[in-house]
Amino acid sequence: MQVREQIVSGQTAIGIEFGSTRIKAVLIGSDFAPIASGVHDWSNQLENGIWTYSEAEIRSGLQSCFADLMRNTEQQYGVKLTTAGSIGISAMMHGYLAFDADMNLLVPFRTWRNTITKDAAEQLTDAFSFNIPQRWSIAHLYQAILNKEAHVGSIRHFTTLAGFVHWLLTGKKVLGIGDASGMFPIDPDTKSYDAGMCAKFDALTQDSALNAKLLELLPEIVPAGENAGTLTEAGAKLLDPTGTFTAGVPFCAPEGDAQTGMAATNSITPRTGNVSAGTSIFAMAVLERNLKALHREIDIVTTPEGAPVAMVHCNNCSSDLDAWVKMFGGLLKAAGAELTKPQLYDLLYGLAAEGDPDCSGIISYNYYSGEEITHLQAGKPMLMRDPESQFTVQNLMRSLVYSCMATLKIGMDILAEESVGLDRIYAHGGLFKTPLITQPTLAAVLGTDVTLMQSAGEGGAWGIALLAAYLNRSDRSESLRAYLQNRVFADQQQQTVSPKQADSEGLNVYMKKYSEGLAAEHAAVAQSNRGE
Repeated sequence: MQVREQIVSGQTAIGIEFGSTRIKAVLIGSDFAPIASGVHDWSNQLENGIWTYSEAEIRSGLQSCFADLMRNTEQQYGVKLTTAGSIGISAMMHGYLAFDADMNLLVPFRTWRNTITKDAAEQLTDAFSFNIPQRWSIAHLYQAILNKEAHVGSIRHFTTLAGFVHWLLTGKKVLGIGDASGMFPIDPDTKSYDAGMCAKFDALTQDSALNAKLLELLPEIVPAGENAGTLTEAGAKLLDPTGTFTAGVPFCAPEGDAQTGMAATNSITPRTGNVSAGTSIFAMAVLERNLKALHREIDIVTTPEGAPVAMVHCNNCSSDLDAWVKMFGGLLKAAGAELTKPQLYDLLYGLAAEGDPDCSGIISYNYYSGEEITHLQAGKPMLMRDPESQFTVQNLMRSLVYSCMATLKIGMDILAEESVGLDRIYAHGGLFKTPLITQPTLAAVLGTDVTLMQSAGEGGAWGIALLAAYLNRSDRSESLRAYLQNRVFADQQQQTVSPKQADSEGLNVYMKKYSEGLAAEHAAVAQSNRGE
């Protein structure tokens, strides 16, 4: 009855996150626990060499996900979902959505997965003395300028996926500071776009077809905990075409999936960090000091409050592992032993835990797409093994799990050399739904304790719901870090594992062979490109 009353009276918050493989909505109550959820599965498409999701898919996926949330809420509690206390939108960071003066999309959405901006990223990094990765929005914009693409002269606004969905629902061209930090560098003192770098970009593009200053094109940054707009009548109709859910609900600033991961794991204070793993994998380490040097493998972004964070982002994580699991599932089905998806993963992860710590020389490269850290412009999944390798399903599965984190380890080793201190690392995301092998492997990769919270499986949709709930806090002076620590996570159950010596030693052997074999991966990609 208490939950029903909260739903009817709008004492709730809704978080909606657009992930790589699904859109998820979470409804939370006054105790921050999920009340109901909704999902919509989708996938990116490679069209004309560009990884993208269509504008129609973005709209229809939003509606499908929200309809599922409304349906599940009514089925569970016997009341219709007509309003909420607040809403937040999150999505995959970076990428490129460019619009004209009437907010018409000028070119198909270019996602974070694309590695087509090498020249722009390198030139901007040199100009700014600040690492600009290929997937950042500003790299995509500058590459379009360098390519003299026809749409450049018509650009009046560009943003991220979260920013676009937020605009669809509220009419506001805004972002949270974390998502904004994946578009363009942030000045940690002003908590806004770096003015000096903006001026340098304007100087670089003054003779181009771009006929506007950069700050005129970027979304406005709205701080965490401040109102970033309300659900319009048009937005409500888009969200719920049945008209059941009403307009007027306030929104927090839209944020990136990295920031919702930080919120969902209470890791926004210095010396804390988290690892999010699904289709991609990335680690966030909240810094207590600036890095000593510029590293092309390390991004500098921010927490939802604007504090600097070192980010190791890898485009590739579970896609190749998932493909192998699907293949094994097909084999079992053909043999008359069909398993559900959770049963299949539990079985294979259990076998991976029994594999040799060094995988007996079986090395897997999980590259479905390019990877900046290992300097690959495209991907080609590949499996290598020594003739004397023990080619068992246990060793193969363990190698596939290692492969999900191998590139991450290369980047995290750089932070270790920089003496970046971390008191705790939290893990979350789909890879850790069955933590039997993945959590100990991550502990070995990072060389530190790894903690899974009770809420680890909730993911970014829950994280943005928490940021939406923070919008309605009673004490307006309460900081986000205090809000999370004292209200949301005060009684959270958690499970911590420490690195095992055998796992660490085996992983080091694996990584040596992995690094030596990267030349073969590069050659395979180069040969494919020549074949095209």
